[in-house]
Amino acid sequence: MIPLTKQREVPFMADEKEKKEIKVRRPQALKRDMQSEKRRLANKAFKAEVSTAIRSLRAAQKSDKALVTKSLAAVYSLMDKGVKTGIYKLNKVSRDKSRLAQSIKA
Repeated sequence: MIPLTKQREVPFMADEKEKKEIKVRRPQALKRDMQSEKRRLANKAFKAEVSTAIRSLRAAQKSDKALVTKSLAAVYSLMDKGVKTGIYKLNKVSRDKSRLAQSIKA
């Protein structure tokens, strides 16, 4: 990986030398690649959080009714945030929410 900053020696007041960091210029494609990787990891973490919430909802289904409604609201909220930020498509979230609601009723 290419370092983000580079050290450069600048003469300062006779014998003293101070190291100053300067930004490295990058080609546009490399910068885009770095941004894409960062975004991919953030999206992956968010999707993992949603799937964990769904798993906890399914576990709660077997026990407490009040916990189920609270967990369902949390899952809905996470999914809606995913649509808002562009991580999920609206139809996928609508379909998943519908299936979760059907599984709760059954």
